[in-house]
Amino acid sequence: MLLKSLVSLIVCALLLNNGECARILGIFTMPAFSHHTLCYKLMRGLSHAGHDVTMVSGHALKEKFTSKNNGTFTNIVLDGIIEDFEEMVKNTNVLSEKKTLSGGNLLTFMENLSNRSAEFMKHPKLQQLVASKPKFDLMISEYFFNDVIHAYADILDCPLVLLNSQGPTEFISAMVSNPRPVSYVSHVFYQMSKNFTFIERTINLAVAIIHYILMHLFFNRYQEGALQNIYPGSPSLYELQDRVELILLNSHSSINDAVPLVPNMIEIGGYFIDPPKKLPKDLQEFMDGAKEGVIYFSLGSNAKSKDMTHEKKSMFLNIFGRLKQKVIWKFEEKLPNIPSNVLIKDWCPQQDILAHPNMKLFITHGGLLSTTETIYHGVPILAIPIFADQHLNAAKSVRDGYALQLPYHDSNFTEERLEYLIKELLNDPKYQANVKQRSRLFHDRPMPPMETAVYWVNYIIRHGGAPHLKVAGINLPWYKYFMVDVIGFLILVILLILFSLKFAFKKIFKRPKTKVKTN
Repeated sequence: MLLKSLVSLIVCALLLNNGECARILGIFTMPAFSHHTLCYKLMRGLSHAGHDVTMVSGHALKEKFTSKNNGTFTNIVLDGIIEDFEEMVKNTNVLSEKKTLSGGNLLTFMENLSNRSAEFMKHPKLQQLVASKPKFDLMISEYFFNDVIHAYADILDCPLVLLNSQGPTEFISAMVSNPRPVSYVSHVFYQMSKNFTFIERTINLAVAIIHYILMHLFFNRYQEGALQNIYPGSPSLYELQDRVELILLNSHSSINDAVPLVPNMIEIGGYFIDPPKKLPKDLQEFMDGAKEGVIYFSLGSNAKSKDMTHEKKSMFLNIFGRLKQKVIWKFEEKLPNIPSNVLIKDWCPQQDILAHPNMKLFITHGGLLSTTETIYHGVPILAIPIFADQHLNAAKSVRDGYALQLPYHDSNFTEERLEYLIKELLNDPKYQANVKQRSRLFHDRPMPPMETAVYWVNYIIRHGGAPHLKVAGINLPWYKYFMVDVIGFLILVILLILFSLKFAFKKIFKRPKTKVKTN
């Protein structure tokens, strides 16, 4: 352990020496707290690496920290952004209404996010910052259906680095022409087995075509109009893609399927996870005294356990009361008739709880951050997906053997079924063995993910961009990229050859006409 710590310190020192202090602007439009966590942790890490960081978002910081290595951190909070988002979430109770995905509501969802991004750009504080024409060496933005934000990299004349909260999805791959063969790479909205069947490949192709049509014929045009409305004469969205020098992906092959990556796509999955800290006294004593282990239950930051139906709350309480394990339940209000082995907390230090040696099971909504954290700490999960990517994350976890799932809106969500799944995960050692193996793969890297992120950001700053990492496919229209013109030409040549051969055979083997004698 001492040698490993020494190596990490040496690597950090080398990274800092190779990268001079730079001014970095981060603009982050997605108000959800989980997304804010990803963005803030990255900007905090860059500040600790010695850079002068300015972060623009709707969130005020919940912690105070002193930047290391003479870096600075300036947080510009756009008031009203979070309040509007929380009002939207409040009016859309995902725990009482089943959310399905179709082309129509997907387009509506993307347009709503685009509207929010446009409103974000009009905020007086951001307008004031841009109008002052500050000098930045680099701009970072999280990509989440907010292509219009890329205009600031052009206005401020600096390279652009994108952060993606997931892996190389169709949406982000298009920015750098990253290949996603539909024959074996699942669309982000359609989770399949590793070895696609004919039907799965057919569906995957259909979904990819629908996605392409929605993006290019509708969504991109909508965003282009919003961009020109705010900044008339701005370069088009496609021209602004030239500013994208690097994409940082919150993914890793220990969690996500192995897929192709172009050179300027870098995986830093798990960079947001901090080393475990000491637990608050009540939690520490509660977990230390759990001789049979601890179950932790949380539905994340958007869905609230208090909004669950009364029937489902009763199911969990009844089951927890029959277990010999202790249970920590993140619950946002007081709850009556709590079993003696259950501890209710309105807020929990999730990463520190998962790090405790007595942790046996994590009951989670299946968000990507929670899934990553459970692999980091090697804890099996019971996934209760509710909406969005949670269903896909849950299916992947089950497929990889360290989880079981029971969707929140499943018609078979019964007390008997729920109790069976919990006990199966607690009693069968294969789930823990599988997640421990995943955890070993997660940690076995050349350098920790945050150090990887810092290195590549420094790389872009040192070289003023990285055009040599961009593949030529970025500049190809779709018909050239997919070789449609070449295939069409070859088909035409083959048809001409076949037609010529047919014509020649007719000439060669044509029978001479014989005259018929008449009396």
